Amino acid sequence: MALIRSLVHLLVMAVTVIPYTLAILLVRVLGGSPAARYRVARAWLALCVDSARWLLGIRTHITGMEHLPQDPKQGVVLLVKHQSTYETFLMPAIMPHPLAYVFKKELLRIPFFGWSIGSLDMIHIDRKHGSRSFHKVVEQGKRLLAQGTWVIMFPEGTRVARGQAGEYKSGATRLAIMAGVPVVPIAVTSAKCWPRKALVKHPGVVEVSIGKPIPTTGRKHEELMAEVEAWIESEMRRLDPEAYR
Repeated sequence: MALIRSLVHLLVMAVTVIPYTLAILLVRVLGGSPAARYRVARAWLALCVDSARWLLGIRTHITGMEHLPQDPKQGVVLLVKHQSTYETFLMPAIMPHPLAYVFKKELLRIPFFGWSIGSLDMIHIDRKHGSRSFHKVVEQGKRLLAQGTWVIMFPEGTRVARGQAGEYKSGATRLAIMAGVPVVPIAVTSAKCWPRKALVKHPGVVEVSIGKPIPTTGRKHEELMAEVEAWIESEMRRLDPEAYR
């Protein structure tokens, strides 16, 4: 039954991404603003999250929303634990501000989905170019943060298995320090229900814990990322103790 439900949910995402992508492209052709395109994309991501609840029994419990900046002009870098695809859908669906992902350019090749994110005001990079890629992240990231868009990054760089920790890279904290904005650490226990690279998903509750903003003024990027890592990994152990036994 879990396999059938998972396949149906996958089919729902595959079918619905087509009209939403066409809508985004149409808005772009008609001269619609990046904000208008983002609203269409966010609606599809929210549909993916809602259908995961209806079909797969995956629910979310969110704490710490009060920690998010209230000033609509305040930029912030969200640093999120990355265990599965689920949080990439979830974050735009629950956040009160537009988000800009930093993502690898290979995703642009995915039919419809890649065309959609390529039409949004986000940051795609070529990891092979190293420092040039980071320069692009800083240049575009500072522009987005200055206009109040929140930049979201996964400091581990890739999805990690439940109960594991990847290598936390300091690029996100370097961007936040250079842009003069705070960072917000976020712990997500998505792998309890939606394991990385797994076809079959399981019902349950995904815990999302949003930490308090951490100021970046006068900080060094490596020790700031160490603080972020310590908070996220400690929170993960609190939220999902079974995974760390």
